[in-house]
Amino acid sequence: MSLSLREQLLQAGPATEKQAKQAERATSQHKHREVKGGKRPSTPTPAPPPARAAQQAAAAKLLRDQELNRKQQEKAERRARAAQLRQLVEQLRVPRPDSDDYYNFVDDGRIRRLPVTPDLRARIVAGTLCIVRSEGHYDLVPADVIERIRERDPGAIVASPAAGAAAAAPAEDDPYKDFVVPDDLTW
Repeated sequence: MSLSLREQLLQAGPATEKQAKQAERATSQHKHREVKGGKRPSTPTPAPPPARAAQQAAAAKLLRDQELNRKQQEKAERRARAAQLRQLVEQLRVPRPDSDDYYNFVDDGRIRRLPVTPDLRARIVAGTLCIVRSEGHYDLVPADVIERIRERDPGAIVASPAAGAAAAAPAEDDPYKDFVVPDDLTW
């Protein structure tokens, strides 16, 4: 049986194992280059015409620009609605009294409170005043402007007569439906 050249050199002793591996690696790289170098016929991939590529790039840029413009318009509309809401609340809010009596209400699962007088408390319970959240503050506004506020930001309304009427109706299976809690209860 004939031995490979590598094995013959290793047996004769003029080359070490490390030198044999390097030589083998060099020959394999040389063969790899020959195959890549074009000895085999390869099919070139057709490049897209420059005009078509330019059209595609222009169309993609147009779509990006339209999306960016739409987002900017939405942002401007939100800012305008927030400014309108702020102006509406500032013009129509009831001044806060200096009082030790508070009206407690729930907003986002937390109990909040507003200083009120007995007259303001009666107006809130009657539904002629509503609680509105604006810029992190709570204000009382007349109930007749609630629709204008709802148009700008429905989430700004914390307590209104419509919300109170819906909450006042107890459920059929409520075990405490016979024990109604009065609205003017101070806690």
